[in-house]
Amino acid sequence: MVGQALVRHLSQATNVELVLRTRQELDLTQQTAVQEFFNHTTIDEVYIAAAHVGGIYANQQYPVEFILNNLRIELNLIEAAFNAGVKKLLFLGSSCIYPKLAPQPIPESALLTGPLEPTNEPYAIAKIAGIKLCESYNRQYAHLGIDYRAVMPTNLYGPGDNYHPVNSHVLPGLLRRFHEAKLNNAAVVSVWGSGQAKREFLHVDDLARACVFIQNLTPSHLNSLILPQQSHINIGSGQEVSIRELAQLIKATVGYTGSIVFDTQKPDGTPRKLLDCRLLNSLGFTANIDLVDGLAMTYTDFCRTHLSQEHIT
Repeated sequence: MVGQALVRHLSQATNVELVLRTRQELDLTQQTAVQEFFNHTTIDEVYIAAAHVGGIYANQQYPVEFILNNLRIELNLIEAAFNAGVKKLLFLGSSCIYPKLAPQPIPESALLTGPLEPTNEPYAIAKIAGIKLCESYNRQYAHLGIDYRAVMPTNLYGPGDNYHPVNSHVLPGLLRRFHEAKLNNAAVVSVWGSGQAKREFLHVDDLARACVFIQNLTPSHLNSLILPQQSHINIGSGQEVSIRELAQLIKATVGYTGSIVFDTQKPDGTPRKLLDCRLLNSLGFTANIDLVDGLAMTYTDFCRTHLSQEHIT
Protein backbone atom coordinates (compact mmCIF):
# COMPACT_ATOMS: atom_id res chain seq x y z
CA MET A 1 0.00 0.00 0.00
CA VAL A 2 2.69 2.52 1.00
CA GLY A 3 4.96 1.53 -1.86
CA GLN A 4 2.16 2.02 -4.38
CA ALA A 5 1.38 5.45 -2.93
CA LEU A 6 5.03 6.49 -3.12
CA VAL A 7 5.17 5.36 -6.75
CA ARG A 8 2.02 7.35 -7.55
CA HIS A 9 3.52 10.47 -6.00
CA LEU A 10 7.11 10.14 -7.26
CA SER A 11 5.99 9.29 -10.80
CA GLN A 12 4.61 12.82 -11.09
CA ALA A 13 8.11 14.27 -10.81
CA THR A 14 9.95 14.92 -14.07
CA ASN A 15 13.41 14.45 -12.57
CA VAL A 16 12.82 10.99 -11.04
CA GLU A 17 13.43 7.61 -12.63
CA LEU A 18 11.86 4.87 -10.53
CA VAL A 19 13.64 1.53 -10.05
CA LEU A 20 10.98 -1.02 -9.10
CA ARG A 21 10.82 -4.74 -8.42
CA THR A 22 7.85 -6.88 -7.43
CA ARG A 23 7.96 -9.24 -4.47
CA GLN A 24 8.17 -12.11 -6.94
CA GLU A 25 11.17 -10.52 -8.68
CA LEU A 26 13.12 -9.69 -5.51
CA ASP A 27 12.72 -11.34 -2.09
CA LEU A 28 13.92 -8.68 0.36
CA THR A 29 14.43 -11.27 3.11
CA GLN A 30 17.26 -12.85 1.08
CA GLN A 31 20.54 -11.02 1.74
CA THR A 32 22.41 -12.26 -1.33
CA ALA A 33 19.56 -11.40 -3.70
CA VAL A 34 19.25 -7.88 -2.28
CA GLN A 35 22.99 -7.22 -2.50
CA GLU A 36 23.08 -8.50 -6.08
CA PHE A 37 20.21 -6.18 -6.98
CA PHE A 38 22.09 -3.15 -5.68
CA ASN A 39 25.35 -4.30 -7.28
CA HIS A 40 23.78 -4.39 -10.74
CA THR A 41 21.44 -1.40 -10.51
CA THR A 42 22.29 2.30 -10.37
CA ILE A 43 20.38 3.76 -7.42
CA ASP A 44 20.77 7.23 -5.91
CA GLU A 45 18.03 7.19 -3.29
CA VAL A 46 16.03 4.54 -1.41
CA TYR A 47 12.60 4.58 0.24
CA ILE A 48 12.07 1.57 2.53
CA ALA A 49 8.33 0.98 2.71
CA ALA A 50 8.53 -2.82 2.65
CA ALA A 51 7.55 -4.60 5.86
CA HIS A 52 5.80 -7.65 7.27
CA VAL A 53 2.64 -6.11 8.75
CA GLY A 54 -0.74 -7.07 10.21
CA GLY A 55 -3.27 -6.40 12.93
CA ILE A 56 -3.53 -7.57 16.53
CA TYR A 57 -4.51 -11.15 15.61
CA ALA A 58 -1.65 -11.60 13.14
CA ASN A 59 0.90 -10.13 15.57
CA GLN A 60 -0.27 -12.49 18.32
CA GLN A 61 -0.30 -15.59 16.13
CA TYR A 62 2.97 -15.06 14.22
CA PRO A 63 5.44 -13.18 16.46
CA VAL A 64 8.46 -15.03 15.02
CA GLU A 65 7.64 -14.01 11.44
CA PHE A 66 7.03 -10.41 12.52
CA ILE A 67 10.41 -9.96 14.14
CA LEU A 68 12.48 -12.11 11.78
CA ASN A 69 11.08 -10.88 8.47
CA ASN A 70 11.16 -7.22 9.42
CA LEU A 71 14.72 -7.44 10.70
CA ARG A 72 15.82 -9.25 7.56
CA ILE A 73 14.16 -6.75 5.20
CA GLU A 74 15.59 -3.64 6.83
CA LEU A 75 19.05 -5.04 7.56
CA ASN A 76 19.43 -6.36 4.02
CA LEU A 77 18.25 -3.15 2.38
CA ILE A 78 20.14 -0.65 4.52
CA GLU A 79 23.43 -2.56 4.44
CA ALA A 80 23.20 -3.24 0.70
CA ALA A 81 22.37 0.40 0.01
CA PHE A 82 25.41 1.54 1.98
CA ASN A 83 27.68 -1.00 0.32
CA ALA A 84 26.47 0.24 -3.08
CA GLY A 85 27.28 3.85 -2.23
CA VAL A 86 23.71 5.09 -1.77
CA LYS A 87 23.87 8.35 0.19
CA LYS A 88 20.16 9.08 0.72
CA LEU A 89 17.64 6.69 2.28
CA LEU A 90 14.29 7.01 4.04
CA PHE A 91 13.13 4.31 6.47
CA LEU A 92 9.49 4.04 7.54
CA GLY A 93 8.85 3.08 11.14
CA SER A 94 5.41 2.91 12.74
CA SER A 95 3.67 4.71 15.59
CA CYS A 96 2.94 1.36 17.27
CA ILE A 97 6.60 1.14 18.31
CA TYR A 98 6.16 3.87 20.91
CA PRO A 99 5.62 2.79 24.55
CA LYS A 100 2.13 1.51 25.33
CA LEU A 101 1.47 4.29 27.84
CA ALA A 102 3.33 7.08 26.07
CA PRO A 103 2.16 10.66 26.72
CA GLN A 104 -0.54 11.91 24.36
CA PRO A 105 -0.02 13.29 21.79
CA ILE A 106 3.15 11.21 21.43
CA PRO A 107 6.31 13.27 20.86
CA GLU A 108 9.34 11.87 19.02
CA SER A 109 11.19 11.92 22.36
CA ALA A 110 8.90 9.19 23.76
CA LEU A 111 10.67 6.41 21.86
CA LEU A 112 12.31 3.86 24.19
CA THR A 113 10.98 5.51 27.35
CA GLY A 114 8.69 2.68 28.51
CA PRO A 115 7.36 -0.86 27.93
CA LEU A 116 5.93 -1.66 24.51
CA GLU A 117 2.40 -2.84 23.73
CA PRO A 118 2.70 -6.65 24.26
CA THR A 119 0.51 -7.58 21.29
CA ASN A 120 2.98 -6.15 18.76
CA GLU A 121 6.28 -6.12 20.68
CA PRO A 122 8.26 -8.26 18.16
CA TYR A 123 7.26 -5.99 15.26
CA ALA A 124 8.05 -2.89 17.32
CA ILE A 125 11.51 -4.12 18.29
CA ALA A 126 12.35 -4.82 14.65
CA LYS A 127 11.21 -1.36 13.56
CA ILE A 128 13.14 0.33 16.38
CA ALA A 129 16.24 -1.55 15.21
CA GLY A 130 15.76 -0.14 11.71
CA ILE A 131 15.56 3.43 12.97
CA LYS A 132 18.63 2.97 15.15
CA LEU A 133 20.55 1.39 12.29
CA CYS A 134 19.89 4.49 10.15
CA GLU A 135 21.06 6.71 12.99
CA SER A 136 24.16 4.58 13.48
CA TYR A 137 25.15 4.85 9.82
CA ASN A 138 24.70 8.63 10.04
CA ARG A 139 26.86 8.89 13.16
CA GLN A 140 29.63 6.65 11.88
CA TYR A 141 29.72 7.65 8.22
CA ALA A 142 28.60 11.29 8.13
CA HIS A 143 32.00 12.13 6.65
CA LEU A 144 31.03 10.08 3.59
CA GLY A 145 27.85 12.10 3.10
CA ILE A 146 25.53 9.37 4.42
CA ASP A 147 22.05 10.79 5.05
CA TYR A 148 19.66 8.06 6.23
CA ARG A 149 16.37 9.43 7.54
CA ALA A 150 13.44 7.85 9.39
CA VAL A 151 9.77 8.74 9.68
CA MET A 152 7.10 7.50 12.09
CA PRO A 153 3.70 7.18 10.36
CA THR A 154 0.48 6.80 12.29
CA ASN A 155 -2.15 4.17 11.33
CA LEU A 156 -2.51 4.14 7.55
CA TYR A 157 -5.34 3.32 5.17
CA GLY A 158 -6.19 3.79 1.52
CA PRO A 159 -5.88 2.14 -1.92
CA GLY A 160 -3.96 -1.11 -1.97
CA ASP A 161 -4.61 -1.97 1.70
CA ASN A 162 -4.72 -5.55 3.03
CA TYR A 163 -8.37 -6.60 3.44
CA HIS A 164 -7.67 -10.11 4.75
CA PRO A 165 -10.57 -11.22 7.00
CA VAL A 166 -8.25 -12.13 9.89
CA ASN A 167 -4.75 -10.68 9.41
CA SER A 168 -5.62 -7.11 8.36
CA HIS A 169 -5.44 -3.90 10.40
CA VAL A 170 -8.57 -2.56 12.07
CA LEU A 171 -9.82 -0.14 9.38
CA PRO A 172 -9.58 -2.38 6.29
CA GLY A 173 -10.73 -5.36 8.36
CA LEU A 174 -13.87 -3.51 9.45
CA LEU A 175 -14.47 -2.24 5.92
CA ARG A 176 -14.55 -5.78 4.59
CA ARG A 177 -16.62 -7.07 7.51
CA PHE A 178 -19.30 -4.41 7.13
CA HIS A 179 -19.39 -4.93 3.37
CA GLU A 180 -19.90 -8.67 3.75
CA ALA A 181 -22.57 -8.08 6.42
CA LYS A 182 -24.37 -5.77 4.00
CA LEU A 183 -24.24 -8.35 1.18
CA ASN A 184 -25.45 -11.13 3.50
CA ASN A 185 -28.11 -9.02 5.25
CA ALA A 186 -26.47 -9.90 8.59
CA ALA A 187 -28.25 -8.44 11.59
CA VAL A 188 -25.09 -7.82 13.63
CA VAL A 189 -21.41 -7.01 13.07
CA SER A 190 -19.03 -7.89 15.91
CA VAL A 191 -16.06 -5.61 16.56
CA TRP A 192 -13.04 -6.59 18.66
CA GLY A 193 -12.60 -4.89 22.02
CA SER A 194 -14.65 -2.37 23.97
CA GLY A 195 -14.63 0.27 21.24
CA GLN A 196 -13.08 2.78 23.63
CA ALA A 197 -9.51 2.64 22.31
CA LYS A 198 -8.65 5.66 20.18
CA ARG A 199 -6.69 5.76 16.96
CA GLU A 200 -5.39 8.32 14.49
CA PHE A 201 -5.66 7.50 10.79
CA LEU A 202 -3.72 8.93 7.86
CA HIS A 203 -4.54 8.41 4.21
CA VAL A 204 -1.61 6.74 2.46
CA ASP A 205 -1.43 9.44 -0.22
CA ASP A 206 -0.85 12.04 2.51
CA LEU A 207 1.93 9.83 3.86
CA ALA A 208 3.58 9.62 0.44
CA ARG A 209 3.55 13.41 0.13
CA ALA A 210 5.06 13.75 3.60
CA CYS A 211 7.83 11.21 2.91
CA VAL A 212 8.96 12.99 -0.26
CA PHE A 213 8.66 16.36 1.50
CA ILE A 214 10.93 15.19 4.35
CA GLN A 215 13.38 13.49 2.02
CA ASN A 216 13.76 16.71 0.04
CA LEU A 217 14.63 18.86 3.07
CA THR A 218 18.23 20.08 3.01
CA PRO A 219 20.52 18.24 5.46
CA SER A 220 21.43 21.47 7.23
CA HIS A 221 17.77 22.38 7.76
CA LEU A 222 16.79 18.92 8.99
CA ASN A 223 19.82 18.47 11.24
CA SER A 224 19.09 21.78 12.95
CA LEU A 225 15.76 20.32 14.15
CA ILE A 226 16.65 16.76 15.17
CA LEU A 227 19.17 14.96 17.39
CA PRO A 228 21.67 12.31 16.20
CA GLN A 229 19.93 9.64 18.32
CA GLN A 230 16.41 11.03 18.00
CA SER A 231 16.20 11.69 14.31
CA HIS A 232 12.79 10.29 13.29
CA ILE A 233 9.85 12.55 12.43
CA ASN A 234 6.22 11.81 13.25
CA ILE A 235 3.70 11.83 10.39
CA GLY A 236 0.02 11.99 11.36
CA SER A 237 -3.32 13.52 10.46
CA GLY A 238 -4.17 15.12 13.80
CA GLN A 239 -7.59 13.39 13.66
CA GLU A 240 -8.32 10.96 16.48
CA VAL A 241 -11.39 8.73 16.70
CA SER A 242 -12.46 5.88 18.97
CA ILE A 243 -12.87 2.42 17.48
CA ARG A 244 -16.60 2.81 18.23
CA GLU A 245 -16.69 6.03 16.18
CA LEU A 246 -14.65 4.40 13.41
CA ALA A 247 -17.09 1.48 13.24
CA GLN A 248 -20.00 3.90 12.92
CA LEU A 249 -18.22 5.85 10.16
CA ILE A 250 -17.47 2.67 8.20
CA LYS A 251 -21.02 1.44 8.71
CA ALA A 252 -22.31 4.67 7.16
CA THR A 253 -19.73 4.58 4.34
CA VAL A 254 -20.68 1.03 3.36
CA GLY A 255 -24.41 1.56 3.84
CA TYR A 256 -24.88 -1.26 6.34
CA THR A 257 -28.14 -0.97 8.30
CA GLY A 258 -27.70 -3.62 11.01
CA SER A 259 -26.35 -3.37 14.56
CA ILE A 260 -22.82 -3.24 15.98
CA VAL A 261 -21.73 -5.20 19.06
CA PHE A 262 -18.35 -4.99 20.78
CA ASP A 263 -16.61 -8.19 21.91
CA THR A 264 -14.99 -7.18 25.19
CA GLN A 265 -13.34 -10.61 25.48
CA LYS A 266 -10.98 -9.50 22.71
CA PRO A 267 -8.06 -7.07 23.37
CA ASP A 268 -8.22 -3.34 22.73
CA GLY A 269 -4.49 -2.95 22.16
CA THR A 270 -2.89 0.38 23.08
CA PRO A 271 -5.52 2.63 24.76
CA ARG A 272 -4.67 5.73 22.74
CA LYS A 273 -2.17 6.56 20.00
CA LEU A 274 -2.13 10.13 18.70
CA LEU A 275 1.11 11.52 17.29
CA ASP A 276 2.53 14.92 18.13
CA CYS A 277 3.25 16.32 14.66
CA ARG A 278 4.31 19.82 15.61
CA LEU A 279 7.78 19.28 14.15
CA LEU A 280 6.41 18.24 10.74
CA ASN A 281 3.77 20.97 10.78
CA SER A 282 6.42 23.59 11.62
CA LEU A 283 8.26 22.58 8.47
CA GLY A 284 5.20 23.51 6.43
CA PHE A 285 3.47 20.15 5.91
CA THR A 286 -0.10 19.19 6.92
CA ALA A 287 -2.30 16.27 5.87
CA ASN A 288 -5.22 17.28 3.67
CA ILE A 289 -7.41 14.18 3.24
CA ASP A 290 -10.25 14.11 5.78
CA LEU A 291 -11.16 10.71 7.29
CA VAL A 292 -14.74 10.77 5.98
CA ASP A 293 -13.57 11.58 2.45
CA GLY A 294 -10.70 9.11 2.73
CA LEU A 295 -13.03 6.31 3.78
CA ALA A 296 -15.29 6.97 0.82
CA MET A 297 -12.33 6.84 -1.60
CA THR A 298 -10.99 3.70 0.07
CA TYR A 299 -14.33 1.89 -0.12
CA THR A 300 -14.61 2.79 -3.81
CA ASP A 301 -11.14 1.33 -4.39
CA PHE A 302 -12.04 -1.76 -2.35
CA CYS A 303 -15.16 -2.39 -4.42
CA ARG A 304 -13.32 -1.82 -7.70
CA THR A 305 -10.22 -3.90 -7.01
CA HIS A 306 -11.27 -6.58 -4.51
CA LEU A 307 -14.77 -7.53 -5.55
CA SER A 308 -16.09 -9.56 -8.43
CA GLN A 309 -19.85 -9.17 -8.54
CA GLU A 310 -20.92 -10.37 -5.09
CA HIS A 311 -17.75 -12.22 -4.13
CA ILE A 312 -14.50 -10.92 -2.68
CA THR A 313 -11.55 -12.17 -4.67
